[in-house]
Amino acid sequence: MKIVIIEDEEVIADELEQNITKLIEQPVDIVKLSSVKMAIAYFRNNNSPDLIFSDIQLGDGLSFEIFVAEPVSVPIIFCTAYDEYALDAFKANGIDYILKPFTAKMLDKAIQKYLQLKKVLSADQTPQYEALMQLLAGKEVQKTASVLVYHQDKIIPVNLDDIAIFYLSNEVTHLLTFSGKTYYPNKNLDELERLAGNSFFRANRQYLVCRKAITDVSNFFSRKLSLNLKVPLEEKVIVSKGKAPQFLSWLANS
Repeated sequence: MKIVIIEDEEVIADELEQNITKLIEQPVDIVKLSSVKMAIAYFRNNNSPDLIFSDIQLGDGLSFEIFVAEPVSVPIIFCTAYDEYALDAFKANGIDYILKPFTAKMLDKAIQKYLQLKKVLSADQTPQYEALMQLLAGKEVQKTASVLVYHQDKIIPVNLDDIAIFYLSNEVTHLLTFSGKTYYPNKNLDELERLAGNSFFRANRQYLVCRKAITDVSNFFSRKLSLNLKVPLEEKVIVSKGKAPQFLSWLANS
């Protein structure tokens, strides 16, 4: 059985590979691709796999662009941190979706669904990826006005416009305001990313940064980017080279 994983986060791609190998009781040949450009080139020059696992938002665009450029007739299980993207992807004929952070149980459920449907899946189905891309491009990102945090024995709202950055430290989610105050929201970074909207960017698994908090950007090793912020942090906020094009586009248009 041949499976393609399209994922720009190396840790997530490796985790998917390990779980898939454990869950499928037959020899599995897995190919990992990390960008729209790489995937288009792969499908252009190789036979189709049996199954595809694909993130939706990649560093150089939406994965739907791959399947518009190089149509495939095999099932696709979409992996995403965005509920609205996942539901739309399902309507586009992906057989299932997995919300990040995924578990082995969620992955096993998606694989079992694929195995059950394998005999009746129609090769004539043509997902409307172009229409879906237009839908996603035209969709206004809804954001919340405030984030609830715990402070002493109270729960208080912190206005989103006052927040410079969300970050993870010692497995605890922190919130740092422009005035230098630190709070602890009762949500993980994936949930906060969905709530915050387009004014925030997920630089990596540890940092979700506000556009207004960025002073400038410096080149870092291996084409990575280092963010210089208006608020003090002990560690540098680094954007990977895979996410750099997406970040620069966001920075220019946000």
